[in-house]
Amino acid sequence: MSIFVIAEIGINHNGDINLCKQLIDVAKEAGADAVKFQKRSIDLVYTPEFLDSNRDSPWGETQRDQKEGLEFGFDEYTQINDYCKDKQIEWFASAWDTESQIFLRQFNCAYNKVASAMIVHEPLLKLIAEEKKHTFISTGMSSYDQIDKAVEIFKKANCPFELMHTVSTYPMKDEDANLNVIKTLKDRYKCNIGYSGHEVGLAVSYAAAALNISSLERHITLDRAMYGSDQSASVEPSGFKNLVGAVRKIEKAMGDGIKRTSEQELLVARNLRQHIQ
Repeated sequence: MSIFVIAEIGINHNGDINLCKQLIDVAKEAGADAVKFQKRSIDLVYTPEFLDSNRDSPWGETQRDQKEGLEFGFDEYTQINDYCKDKQIEWFASAWDTESQIFLRQFNCAYNKVASAMIVHEPLLKLIAEEKKHTFISTGMSSYDQIDKAVEIFKKANCPFELMHTVSTYPMKDEDANLNVIKTLKDRYKCNIGYSGHEVGLAVSYAAAALNISSLERHITLDRAMYGSDQSASVEPSGFKNLVGAVRKIEKAMGDGIKRTSEQELLVARNLRQHIQ
């Protein structure tokens, strides 16, 4: 089974549909299987006090200005939908509230995503699970009890899913990756396990690809120095292309685990062992 590579655009488009299309191009050219976004209903996800608090950004001086500046609506998602169809790449989004999940239904995406922060939002999980679409569930910031409840919801709804090992720091330190949790989750939940990475660089993702993951998600950006909270934990175009290429090589290199001697090896053996034959 090939690793399903997800290019997380998230909010790295900075509210600019043209920048968004450039990021879709990056994902497609690199060979990703899908691009992913984030959808929020601002007044449901954040408190009025938070939204009224100060935050300088390109869109104004409050948190509301910044959040609304980053949020795409129907027109932008219609363009995303059309553009991805034209480019022949899948797209989907992680909803942060039930209203956003209902909003996304009108585009009939093939997949759903539960963000780490939302794994404890049981009404949202039930709403997602009732769609019975394959769902990627990130497990950052979560205890076993919280993951257990999420898994129970999806199993009860007979909705296909996989978990994604995630460490929700931005950027994540390499020493915090704890990639052996991939096997721990697989043993505990008897399901496919992916990896959603927030580290700087590619080495940790390469290692994850060698641990029999089913999916790999990384944030992408045109420039890590751009405005945005996720940019520093993202991969630039050349790096993402290298990542996807390396992942495909790693998949081939892992093999089936059966020890065998190839015809090419036998030829070498006859030459190097000629003095003992």
